[in-house]
Amino acid sequence: MQHLKPLSRHGSVMAVSMMKDEAPFLLEWIAHHLAVGFTDILVYTNDCSDGTDTMLMRLEELGLAHHRRNLIPDGVKPQPSALNHAQNEPLVGACDWVLVLDADEFLSVNHPSGQLEGMLDDAVARGGNGVVITWRIFGSGGVIDWSRAPVTETYTRAAPPLWNKGWGVKTLFKFDPEYWKLGIHRPTIKTRLLKTGFPDTIRWLNGAGQPMEDYFRFRGWRSIRRTLGYDWAQMNHYAVKSLDAYALRRLRGNVNNKTDKYNADYWSLQNRNEVEDRAILRHAPARARIMAELLGDPVLNRLHHGACEAIEARLATYRQTEAYQRLRDSLIAASQVPITRVQARPPKARDPARIAALMSAVEKQASARPKPDRRTPTVTGWAVDDGDPYLPPPHDLSGDMPCDWVVNHDVALPADARVLRPEALAAVLAGRFERRNARNITSYLDGCARVLDIGAGIGFIPIQAVRKSQTLIVMVQDQRAALIAMGQTIARRDGGAHDARLKWVDGPLRLPGDAGDSAGGLAAYLRDFRPAALRISRPRDLPPAMLAGQTLRSLRRVIVPFASDAQADELRAGYGPVLAQMGFAEIPARAAAGSLQFDKTTS
Repeated sequence: MQHLKPLSRHGSVMAVSMMKDEAPFLLEWIAHHLAVGFTDILVYTNDCSDGTDTMLMRLEELGLAHHRRNLIPDGVKPQPSALNHAQNEPLVGACDWVLVLDADEFLSVNHPSGQLEGMLDDAVARGGNGVVITWRIFGSGGVIDWSRAPVTETYTRAAPPLWNKGWGVKTLFKFDPEYWKLGIHRPTIKTRLLKTGFPDTIRWLNGAGQPMEDYFRFRGWRSIRRTLGYDWAQMNHYAVKSLDAYALRRLRGNVNNKTDKYNADYWSLQNRNEVEDRAILRHAPARARIMAELLGDPVLNRLHHGACEAIEARLATYRQTEAYQRLRDSLIAASQVPITRVQARPPKARDPARIAALMSAVEKQASARPKPDRRTPTVTGWAVDDGDPYLPPPHDLSGDMPCDWVVNHDVALPADARVLRPEALAAVLAGRFERRNARNITSYLDGCARVLDIGAGIGFIPIQAVRKSQTLIVMVQDQRAALIAMGQTIARRDGGAHDARLKWVDGPLRLPGDAGDSAGGLAAYLRDFRPAALRISRPRDLPPAMLAGQTLRSLRRVIVPFASDAQADELRAGYGPVLAQMGFAEIPARAAAGSLQFDKTTS
């Protein structure tokens, strides 16, 4: 089966792992990581009772993996013990690139090439000697029962990419045991080299191929807003799988001997299913072909199916116990914990004084440089600098996700991480979502009986407007259909008393046959609805050139909210001349309340 083992022009690209009783999942894990391009796989095992070690020995006989027993000294946990062995292992010392990962972690290569080879080509071309790969936390997807189906095909729902509590990392890097000490998340520079020129040679990239910040040479095990990236790679973390699989994992224990690790709190942290992520399925055909060949070996076939049968028998017995039922009930209850309530604690308490004391002199020197020189921009999508609080589409609202509803300006809003940017989510949780606009919308619409709101998102401001007026009618438009659907849900939960005065539409402004800056959809809204006021909540949907081509017969006022003074100046420069040609003039004093207001001055 040597033909299953890939080669690389980058030399030996090794995956190092440590396992205990992973036999039902082992062949998929091995097949997957051969499929993505690892030339060598080394696995340490301890205290196996399900044949995991025997399967690995057979894989070694076939030339597809290397197996070592994890001989654990007194007082040392299994995982650190395996890493110490790997540090001194000749195979690891001779490899060119190494990645340490767990049995519940599967590398998804999102790079356009779909292979480690292509990703390393680009990393080396950019001067990189390491790639820091961020987790994606994958949940149970509502699966209860044990299954032999592939993990990567069964569990396709995950935490939102911008959920920072799920940003642990793994590091693929050029290894030299003289310089580096292996770690589960990232290696560390050997102490004797900290004050040499070696740290300056480190050129690590993030999972999108962008340079990591200086501090990560020395410390850190998680991505931050400025280092997150998934364009090249992500580490899919299947910590829970199905409820039954989790129950069995609890019985088995873990590689660090952590007491009661697999409890309901851990389940609520790791069982995140907010969005669908099927990126890893690009590797499924190659993985399936390799796994089929592995199962064609009589020894591996017998061991794999025997392990599955044994664990199924154990599960059948466990299901008859009160302990199983108590665990099942606690996990089902924990599945209802909204993502905004999840608590994720670092392995050790944060101690700024201690961290500062441990910083090397070379890191202190790097940290003394001006922040603009050592910091990268915040990851795209986090902030709401342009005033749009929503994540880019598509918005996956499938499934019944647990979600807190928080009152904002007398209207309950969902704290939904599938839809809201992190900064906007924080505002909802604090009860301050679009607070300024909510307070001032009535004054902006004074004297206007009908309003068309373009790019209104979930319609929070239109809902506020009709709550405060007995006669106002608002057409709430947004091309993002999921937001309109959510807005309708919000309005219904608000009592539905104003439904007759809220017209929800998700049709486009531009129609398929429209040419240039024409917008047949917008023209129809203006013609048929006859609004007295036009509110442009999302200027990117209705740029000035598109507005210039419209007939604004019924309009008396145009309102354009802004998020900053700089944006106000930009919007004023864009819309002001166009609206002036159409007989509108800005009322400068109105900008103090957070929106530009242009009133019609000519008939």
